Amino acid sequence: MVQDSSGSPEYPGGASYPGGPTYQGGPSYQGGASYPGGPSYPGSSAYPGSPGYPGGPSYPGGPAYPGGPSYPGTPPPRRRGGFRTLAITAAVALVAGAGATYALTAGSSPGAVLTTSQVVSKTDPGIVDVISTLGDEGGTAYGTGIVLTSNGETLTNNHVIDGATSIKVRDVGNGRTYTAKVVGYSEGNDIAVIQLQNASGLTTASLGNSSTVKVGDKVIAIGNAGGQDGTPSVATGTVTGLGKSITASDESGGFSEQLTGLIETNAGIQPGDSGGPLTSVYGQVVGIDTAASTGSSWQFSGSSATQAFTIPINTALSIAHQVEAGTSSATVHIGSTAFLGVEVSGQSAAGASSGAQVAGVVQGSAVSQAGLTGGDTITSLAGHSITSSSQIRTVLAQYHPGDKISIGWTDASGNSHSATITLGSGPAA
Repeated sequence: MVQDSSGSPEYPGGASYPGGPTYQGGPSYQGGASYPGGPSYPGSSAYPGSPGYPGGPSYPGGPAYPGGPSYPGTPPPRRRGGFRTLAITAAVALVAGAGATYALTAGSSPGAVLTTSQVVSKTDPGIVDVISTLGDEGGTAYGTGIVLTSNGETLTNNHVIDGATSIKVRDVGNGRTYTAKVVGYSEGNDIAVIQLQNASGLTTASLGNSSTVKVGDKVIAIGNAGGQDGTPSVATGTVTGLGKSITASDESGGFSEQLTGLIETNAGIQPGDSGGPLTSVYGQVVGIDTAASTGSSWQFSGSSATQAFTIPINTALSIAHQVEAGTSSATVHIGSTAFLGVEVSGQSAAGASSGAQVAGVVQGSAVSQAGLTGGDTITSLAGHSITSSSQIRTVLAQYHPGDKISIGWTDASGNSHSATITLGSGPAA
């Protein structure tokens, strides 16, 4: 019998009344906010540690709160998660590799389907938070990595360590922080392998086979969202496309790169998730989260996006195999990056038909000693004609610290100069 007291659960507007919380379609009903998979369920926005929970990005004082780092109109802090503008392009072939001490679990039984919390518990110990110090920019970049070997060989995105003068890594499995060095990378494929120094006994990630991924599959993205360096964030979604390609350019337009054969999902990855695992419902890593949409553009590790892109784990490991084998190529660089010591803009100097305009030089660097200054335009490097700033990175990828190369430039008055310089050791990429 319905009570006549307002506020009673069965009174019109009460919990059990049609339209109330526990009625069909209400928050606690199947598919509702409090039902498994809904906003208030573990792993969703209202759950502890997620973006909407106290201390999370959307909570008062958090990055997404008015006035916070992610709020419209707020000046960005001197830190990044590797943001670059992206656009959809046609697909091209994947990179192939060979040899490694780790391998895919292709052909093995994936086991039983796990809940999201079970996947997270299984995956978390095999990932790391990556913190890159950008010495030349005076900032910090945050990302995620996937542990491949017990002695600390780790897979991440190249853009996470791009420009880093030092790298620190916090292992989620044991809570310890290590310094790391770059073993090798592929800028064009946005993959890097780093080695944690003096690491042993680390928990490694369970690697799956991305060739078995299908549109409609449920996936879980885990990472260092927002650079919090705490309990890894969790974003769930489904696979919405395969074989996708995007073209990425940095914020200055100085260079661009094409990523191909990507897995597209609607998981809401965020800045800092870059390099983190995209896992299947079997708890196996099937990809590395790389980019997501923010409005009408695409960026590396977007902002709570509903369209995200992931590098298939098979592709990432093929590059890691090359790096481990020490096999350099036109797309894979082994070891330390040669350092030129210039900051270039995406445009040529006024009146110049080609070349890369020098915005500034690092004091004490090889180019500084050769006499280059801001306002000059680099026209050749190592015998290659330079028509745009993006070519400088391409040419340098073929060299290592200590190599001698030629450089040609014109000054602000239009006078031509040339010199032979010895490349130094600089940022990771």
